[in-house]
Amino acid sequence: MPAAELDSTVAASALAPTRSGAVYAVAAYTSWGLLPAYWKSLADVPALEVLMHRVAGTVVFACLLLTVSRRWEEVRAALRSRRALALLAASSLLIAGNWLTFIWAVGQHQIVATSLGYYLNPIVNVGIGMVVLREQLRPLQLVAVAIAAAGVAYFTAAQGGLPWISLVLALSFALYGLVRKTVSVASLAGLAIETAALAPLAVAGIAWREAHGSGAFARAADLSPAVPWLLGCAGVVTATPLVWFASAARRLRLATLGLFQYIAPSLSLLLAVLVYGEPFTRAHAIVFACIWTALALYTLESWRARA
Repeated sequence: MPAAELDSTVAASALAPTRSGAVYAVAAYTSWGLLPAYWKSLADVPALEVLMHRVAGTVVFACLLLTVSRRWEEVRAALRSRRALALLAASSLLIAGNWLTFIWAVGQHQIVATSLGYYLNPIVNVGIGMVVLREQLRPLQLVAVAIAAAGVAYFTAAQGGLPWISLVLALSFALYGLVRKTVSVASLAGLAIETAALAPLAVAGIAWREAHGSGAFARAADLSPAVPWLLGCAGVVTATPLVWFASAARRLRLATLGLFQYIAPSLSLLLAVLVYGEPFTRAHAIVFACIWTALALYTLESWRARA
């Protein structure tokens, strides 16, 4: 084989994982960005009940994926470590709080607020790294945090209160990431353990509501015919993007993967304003402009640090 042809073959084989990783990343973040439409379809079901079905469905689907992929040893290894179990118990509470807040906010026509929360998340990660991990921030990172904080302060003054939905989502997910960073457990195994820890309460809650006639299946005649099916698939729509994300993470550099994370809140914002007609005020425009500027500086600094 000629040298030029050999070189092109090697280059193509090297690019293949990157291309497939980009496809997986786009699929994962697009799914997360459009997920509000799914929970919006369940607005007639209390958010806590939706959460219970999401937890129960996720643990079943995660266990199925672990069986198909023959990765139960990852779960067994985590169960042998008391430290890992304690950390995963903490992360399960954080992700449950994040999910509940998100589902409730979507039902309350606050998808714009959820979008802001996930735009804020990378900046909150930087702040947590500074406060909790004592990380030294570079000048551009400090400027980014200051701009984001100024935007939130302006929005608070203009709206007469903190954007607590956005802050709860950003903080809970950032803390969840911090906890998961300290425990060496694969994403799917960790998700299975986290949801398994919550599953007994979720199943008991579902059973109690159904037995008392207040559950979604007991009230099926009064709800959309799609509701039982949507509740039944809640675990699938939760775990599938995570599997895609894990596949992307194995194929892409973290710096590259980080650029894809803005797909989700961008799609959610467009969905909120263009499809569901949520208001996008001058205060929203200013705070989003501040966050987007902060993210641009943050991304620039991240690329410079890895160059």
